[in-house]
Amino acid sequence: MTKTSAGASVSERVVVAMSGGVDSSVAAALLKEEGRDVFGMTMNLFALPKAACLSEELRSCCGAAARRDAGRVAAQLGIPFYVADFRRTFDRAVISDFVAEYARGRTPNPCLRCNRFVKFGPLLKRASRLGAGRIATGHYARIDFDECAGRWRLRKGIDPAKDQSYFLFALRQDELARTLFPLGELRKAEVRKIAGRLGLAVAEKPESQEICFVPDDDYAAFLRSRIPGAFKPGRIVDTTGKTIGRHGGFLNFTIGQRKGMGIAAAHPLYVVSLDAASNTVAAGPNEALFGKELTVSDVNWVAIAGIDGPARAEVKIRSRHEGAPAVLCPGPKGSVLVEFDRPQRAITPGQAAVFYDGDVVLGGGTIE
Repeated sequence: MTKTSAGASVSERVVVAMSGGVDSSVAAALLKEEGRDVFGMTMNLFALPKAACLSEELRSCCGAAARRDAGRVAAQLGIPFYVADFRRTFDRAVISDFVAEYARGRTPNPCLRCNRFVKFGPLLKRASRLGAGRIATGHYARIDFDECAGRWRLRKGIDPAKDQSYFLFALRQDELARTLFPLGELRKAEVRKIAGRLGLAVAEKPESQEICFVPDDDYAAFLRSRIPGAFKPGRIVDTTGKTIGRHGGFLNFTIGQRKGMGIAAAHPLYVVSLDAASNTVAAGPNEALFGKELTVSDVNWVAIAGIDGPARAEVKIRSRHEGAPAVLCPGPKGSVLVEFDRPQRAITPGQAAVFYDGDVVLGGGTIE
C-alpha cells in the first residue's frame, strides 16, 4: 500500500520555492486553492553582472528579474513573500564544485548539486523558522509512501517530456517526507492553462534553459573567468595515442562533442575522453563512444535501502537519456557497478546515473 505526501492537513503551513517561473507559481497557486497556509520564498543564489541580471532576455531561474516576477505572483495570490540569501552556500556547494570538476576533466551537473545541497536541506531549515512543516517546488515528479517497505518513494511525473525525477534522486527520506510536488500529476500544457485561468503575470513566460549562473550558456568563458590558468594548449590524440591536432584547453570540451576540434578527417571525430593530468583530448569515431559498464559512487538509495546482490533496473546516464536495462551489482565502499544489456553512448564521468524500477526511482549516484 502507498500513501501520498500530499495527505497532510490543508491548514499546514507550506513554503513554496518560487523561481519566478510559471511552474513554481502554479504550484503555489494550487496549494493556496487547497486552503493551505502558503508562504512564497525566492532563493538569492548568486550575483550575475548587473546588466545580465536586469535583462528581460535572461532565462535563468535566478537573478533580479526572477525575484521581481516571483514577488508579483505572490502579491497576486495574496501570500507572504520572502527572499532567502543562500549565495555563500550556493557558491561553495555548486559553483566551486562545478569549476573543480571541469578542472579534473569531468562534466558535472550543477542542478543536481543545487537540489541536493541548497534547494531542499537548507530550504527546509529556513521554512522551519517560519513555522512551516513542509516545502513545495514546481518540479514535475511525484512522492508517495510505500507502507510495505516503510519508505518514501520518488516517482516520475506523468508528463514524460517534463519529468524531473532524474534531478531529484539525491533527496533523503526525511526530505521527501516534508516535500510536496503539486505538478507531478499535471502536464506542462495544463500548467500553462491554470496560469492563464488565474491571470498570473508569468503565464506565458519562457522556460529557463540555461545553467543559471553561466551567462549566455558559455561554459568556457565562465570557467576561464574562474580558472584562467587551466586553459593550457595541449595535444589532441586518436584512440591509439597518436597526436592528430592541438587544443587551447581541454576545458573547452566534453565527451561526445563533435565540433570545435578543427581537425580535418575522412570521418567525423568525437571527443572520447579527457585527461586532465596529461592535458590531452582523445578523439575517435562515433563507435568509440559506446561502452557497457560504469561505476557509480556516492550512491543515495530512495525506494530501497540498497542491494546485496545483482539487481535489474533501468538506468539513465543523463537527463535526456531514455534509460536502458542493466544489472546493478554492489561494489566497494558503497559504490554500484552497472552493466548495460547493450552498449550506451557517451558515458560521462561527473554526470549522474539514476536507477529506476518502472516509474519509481530506486536510487542513483555519480558516474566515476
